[in-house]
Amino acid sequence: MRLTQEQIETLISIRHDLHRQPELSGEEERTAQRIGGHLKQMQPDAIIRGLGGTGVAAVFDSGQPGPSVMIRCELDGLPIRETGTAAHRSEIDGKGHQCGHDGHMTMVLGVAMLLRERPPRGRVVLLFQPAEETGQGARAVISDPRFENIRCDFSIALHNLPGYEAHRIILKEGHVNCASRGMRIRLEGTTAHAAQPEAGVSPAQALADIIRNLDALTNAAGSGEDFSLVTIVHANLGEKAFGVSPAEAELWATLRTETDDKMLDVISRAEATAARAAEAAGVTLEISYDDIFNACENDAHVVSHMRENAGSLGLDVEDLRQPLRFSEDFGEFGKQSASAMFFLGAGHDMPALHNPDYDFPDALISTGVSMLNATMGGLIGRNTPSGVD
Repeated sequence: MRLTQEQIETLISIRHDLHRQPELSGEEERTAQRIGGHLKQMQPDAIIRGLGGTGVAAVFDSGQPGPSVMIRCELDGLPIRETGTAAHRSEIDGKGHQCGHDGHMTMVLGVAMLLRERPPRGRVVLLFQPAEETGQGARAVISDPRFENIRCDFSIALHNLPGYEAHRIILKEGHVNCASRGMRIRLEGTTAHAAQPEAGVSPAQALADIIRNLDALTNAAGSGEDFSLVTIVHANLGEKAFGVSPAEAELWATLRTETDDKMLDVISRAEATAARAAEAAGVTLEISYDDIFNACENDAHVVSHMRENAGSLGLDVEDLRQPLRFSEDFGEFGKQSASAMFFLGAGHDMPALHNPDYDFPDALISTGVSMLNATMGGLIGRNTPSGVD
């Protein structure tokens, strides 16, 4: 099954509408409402709203025994001010779809258009997941009691990828996205007059030592268990007052590794570094974490089907040699089912993801729909995991 030109034009219009009204992680009420409205027109057997917060799921059930497949996409935008000049550019200042989630949603809606005739057997669940950018959405969906009703045998997803030939399918078995987490370090001493800094306890030296020692934990040239990357993303010391020696400091760093085991090692070393510096300076230390992503792994069986389906569609395939550095909470679904994500080349001349002028290419919509639909059909039509009738 392929989309008609009229359907493609409808999807482009939907994508532009979603692009104009981006919403941040956990706030995707309007986006979810619009997605639900479009899904209703596709006449699924059930629509589940408010899943894991603002998530939406549509269920297409053949009524015949067979495997179940989930296709997942993301609802959320980013806190980025768009600088593009397209007529459909963001109408909300400081918010934009610079990761292409508007395109991902649109392509899954395209699959819904094709599913109006129902899968040949088994069941398909289309999941529009909230809060991917913060790493909280997949866990929230899985924790929702209603998830048990839509748990599937297979889960698939895609992400557009600038810097690769447009329409090319990029694949990798095993580890495909890095683990990452945001580390927040707070230091507290006591203020003093800037003329008598010795009368207080300043965290300045501790802050400098922690920055230097966290940088030393980076081994970006490594791979597998040897790869680690620590990126300092924010630092603040004291108040803007020339007469006051500071009492407080805050440092944010993003920790990134290829595996979850290596992440635990980097966390341990980072925390030890911060503790030593705080103790030496005589300041108190508080550490917390946000935006926690586990490593994402692709099931080899599902990837083999993606490779086969790409070939049947006449699409070029490129294999990744190393995992992508950016993180994905789609990996959480890999703990629930056999899962894999493929990547869709967005073009060599495209701005990078999260750049302020990034805008998902409409020409990719048909390719993404075809690839998702073919992979879903292949998994349902010819393959059943152990224990599935």
